[in-house]
Amino acid sequence: MFELSIPRYGIMYRPWRSLFERWSNLPAYALECEDWTPLSNIAETDKHYLVTMEVPGIDMKKTDISYKEGTLSVRGKKSTDTEEDESCVCSERFSGSFNRDFMLTGKIDEDKIDATYKDGILKIVLPKSESSLPKKIEIH
Repeated sequence: MFELSIPRYGIMYRPWRSLFERWSNLPAYALECEDWTPLSNIAETDKHYLVTMEVPGIDMKKTDISYKEGTLSVRGKKSTDTEEDESCVCSERFSGSFNRDFMLTGKIDEDKIDATYKDGILKIVLPKSESSLPKKIEIH
């Protein structure tokens, strides 16, 4: 099993933008501009956990992936390309820093964790250790 750390503000608040703006002093976009949260999926098989994240436009050389004591952490930053004399009229793409922590309850073989990036998707495979794999018990 796993647990997710969810940021205070994220995509789930977008449908409520106009309602939020009516009841607060801050425009909703102020919340969205601080940090953003890449959408992620987590799957589990008998042999491993698989974490996939949508991170298009991210420089993987500047992305930090670490695993310690049951927590997988992914940190990075998405920059926007703007011209010096450019004035933004509309901005719908996320930019800025992101941080995701995933707590995994099974024992992981830390030496075999593998991460790949293709077509904007970061895929992290966390193999379960031999001691946490199901054992087949024979009947005599």
